[in-house]
Amino acid sequence: MKQDTALIIIDMINKMDFDGGENLLENSLPVAKRLRKFKKEVKQQGVPVIYVNDNFGLWQDNATELLEECKKGIGKPVVEQMEPDEDDYFIIKPKHSGFFGTQLSILLDHLDVKNLILTGVAGDICVIFTANDAYMREYNIWVPENGTASEYKNDNENALRIMKRSLGARTDLLDISLLNDIFSR
Repeated sequence: MKQDTALIIIDMINKMDFDGGENLLENSLPVAKRLRKFKKEVKQQGVPVIYVNDNFGLWQDNATELLEECKKGIGKPVVEQMEPDEDDYFIIKPKHSGFFGTQLSILLDHLDVKNLILTGVAGDICVIFTANDAYMREYNIWVPENGTASEYKNDNENALRIMKRSLGARTDLLDISLLNDIFSR
C-alpha cells in the first residue's frame, strides 16, 4: 500500500466546448482510457484519488451538477470514462492551478501525502501550473507522459520537458508496476 502518494486527476471532467476543444478531445480520449485503468489499479494499492477540476464559471454548483453539465459538451466521452467513484475526492478550482484558492494542500496534509501523480488536461496549462505549485510545496512529482493531454501534442511534450527539467518531475509512462519505486529513485 502506497500511503504517502495520491493520484491527482486534473480537469478531465470537461465540456471541451471552446476553440481547440475538438483537438483536446481527440488527444484526451486515449489518456482517459489509460487513466481509468490506472486509477482502478492504484486504488487497489490504497492510493487516494483526488479530482481537481475547473468550475467552468459555475460558481454555485457542486460536483454532481458540474459533472452533469460537462456531459452536455463534446467532452462527454471523456467525462463518462472518468466519472469519479463515491470514495474519490473532488475539489473544484477557480483558476489554473489545483492549489490556488482550493483546499488541496489541507487535504494532502490530512492524508499525509508526499508524492503526487499528476494527470489530466491540459498538460501545457493546468497540469503544469499545478506541478509548479506542487514543486514549490516540496512534493515529489510524477507526471506520466502518457497521462496528460493538451490541444497540441508538441505543446504537451514541451510542458513535460519543462516539468522534468525545471520541477524535477518524473515523466515515466503511466504504469502500475512503477508505483512503489517511482519516488524512491
